Amino acid sequence: MISIAQYGLLSILSLFLILHFCIILKIIPYNLVWGGRLKTDREMYRFEAISIGINLIFIFIMLIQAHFWVIDFPNRIMTILLWGITALFLLNTFGNALSKNKVEQVLFTPLTILLTLFALILAISN
Repeated sequence: MISIAQYGLLSILSLFLILHFCIILKIIPYNLVWGGRLKTDREMYRFEAISIGINLIFIFIMLIQAHFWVIDFPNRIMTILLWGITALFLLNTFGNALSKNKVEQVLFTPLTILLTLFALILAISN
């Protein structure tokens, strides 16, 4: 179950990273993210930069947690980080569920529920 959670998180986070780059490159319209509340390109670039940064940090943490990168990292700090990631995914799930955009509600809400469950499994098992 732990390896499913690790690979699941890494896979979905990697897909989200690709999604956010596609939004910055305007391959995908930015009204599909951030609750459909972004109104200008400037807002989009700012918020997408934040999304990409957060996703990269989460991927980095997951690579360490899954021992793909061997870095001496205190277990207690890793546990705290995993609980923090779980909480952020849970909040993101509520945000997606309340989105003005139906695609975000229907597509991203289940994905963030899955991310929350995977992160919870890792936080509990750590």
